[in-house]
Amino acid sequence: MPSGRSLPFIDFQWTGSWVKRKFRLRRTSDFKRVRQTGRVFTHPFLVLTVLPNENSGIRIGITASKAVGSAVQRNRAKRRLRAVADSMLSKLPAGWDMVLIARKPVLTADFVELREAVIGLMERAGLLPESRKEFDDRT
Repeated sequence: MPSGRSLPFIDFQWTGSWVKRKFRLRRTSDFKRVRQTGRVFTHPFLVLTVLPNENSGIRIGITASKAVGSAVQRNRAKRRLRAVADSMLSKLPAGWDMVLIARKPVLTADFVELREAVIGLMERAGLLPESRKEFDDRT
């Protein structure tokens, strides 16, 4: 039987840049700092809080409270937000800490709606240009 590392769907290189620690907010103190002093932008699917950081990089934290649902539902919501954030990581400017907080409707939204919600919040926060052409996969 092959070990977990040799299975192609578990390989960390396959999942993209999100797994790299330099792109993650990990400490509770970092989450609290961003939540308490950052600017907040809301959408029915999620809440985005942004704060400039002293580093030259970008760090993103994703969370879901128990109000979203069971552990399975919270993890699904975080995976979906992580997939959206991972696809946008190369287009985001450096020097920001961000926290994405899932709300209950994120579970019923389709991926396109969720992606549009995140892009809209990032535009409102001034992190993305108003042009959405660079995010259109059909061109």
